[in-house]
Amino acid sequence: MNEWRRTRPQPDEYNPYFDRYISRVPDADIIDVLGSQIEETVALLRNLPETMGGHRYAPDKWSIRQVIGHMCDGERVFSYRALRFSRSDPLPVEGFDENEFVANARFNERTIADLTSEFEHLRRAAIHLYAGLDEERMSRRGIANQNEISVRALAFVTAGHESHHLEILRTRYL
Repeated sequence: MNEWRRTRPQPDEYNPYFDRYISRVPDADIIDVLGSQIEETVALLRNLPETMGGHRYAPDKWSIRQVIGHMCDGERVFSYRALRFSRSDPLPVEGFDENEFVANARFNERTIADLTSEFEHLRRAAIHLYAGLDEERMSRRGIANQNEISVRALAFVTAGHESHHLEILRTRYL
């Protein structure tokens, strides 16, 4: 067993902003956490009727489809950063504005089923990425959005980001 995969990132491995996600992740093998989350999330999303896809809990909030699309964007961005940093790419990675991403996507023109399938595939790809890394590569760091972050922290941010949005879906949308 890779005991190091249970090691939580230390506070110096990420910007304090990300503690809102990292603190949500249980003490367990991060690959197992990422894998078990997808089963729960996909099950919830597959049970949503398509008629709910445009639902917003307030007029200025994202629709359910947009939340799922944002989760897909998050998977891509965090995985890309992890790939770059795990390969010792020294170049910084710019941040992204999630509201601009959602505003310029066409998530509301897609089905919940299609977005759910995309999310599932992206998460499975992320799991393969992280599972293929060793302790040294998970410890590597890079600069994203002008802040240093480790690959390990990105794996935990990925899990915490999903947990955060799943809770929002359950408590505010459903």
